Amino acid sequence: MIQAVIFDLDGVLVTTDDSHYEAWKQMADEEGIPFDRQINQRLRGVSRMESLEIILEKSERPYTQDEKRNLAERKNSYYVALINQLTRDALLPGALDTVHALLDMGIRTAIGSSSKNAPAILRQTGIARLFEAVADGNQIKHSKPDPEVFLLAASLLQLPAADCLVVEDADAGVVAGARAGMPVLAVGAVAGHPLADLSAPTLADIDLAAWIRDYNRK
Repeated sequence: MIQAVIFDLDGVLVTTDDSHYEAWKQMADEEGIPFDRQINQRLRGVSRMESLEIILEKSERPYTQDEKRNLAERKNSYYVALINQLTRDALLPGALDTVHALLDMGIRTAIGSSSKNAPAILRQTGIARLFEAVADGNQIKHSKPDPEVFLLAASLLQLPAADCLVVEDADAGVVAGARAGMPVLAVGAVAGHPLADLSAPTLADIDLAAWIRDYNRK
């Protein structure tokens, strides 16, 4: 029985894609490293340091670990400045309606995000109070596709993994949810993912509360 829904944050409930892109672009331009939207697509759902390694594939020189940490911190400072300007306009279609519908039927809600900036995004968009638990990049050692963040969210809710449904928009996240032993709703670019239990273009295109109600009746 599904008792809770664990949402990824960026790309599922809110969009900070442009903020991520602009921050990485500024850092890459300063280093003279080619970076475009196509490369940016490869960064979806992976950690900051893993994203940096992907970007540095285009670099003409090697970087030490200290230099890499400095680059990641510089990018993050640019990103934080941008997300501190976020408003509720960053919420994606169907996000609020879906969360409210779940809460109204007694389904608990949580966040499972690899981002260390998840608390700031939740605060800026005014939706933090809607989630009983938040598992984010500040609390985990392994980012998606490792299932750690989703298992942590389930633990914070004190629920078995199988009783939690994951909502994800990235391949790494869908894989993480499946590895956690949780049913997965894939949205956005990964709709139709072979490991997903159900799919939709956006949360506005599916009545998740009704689907869970039917699922729990089986």
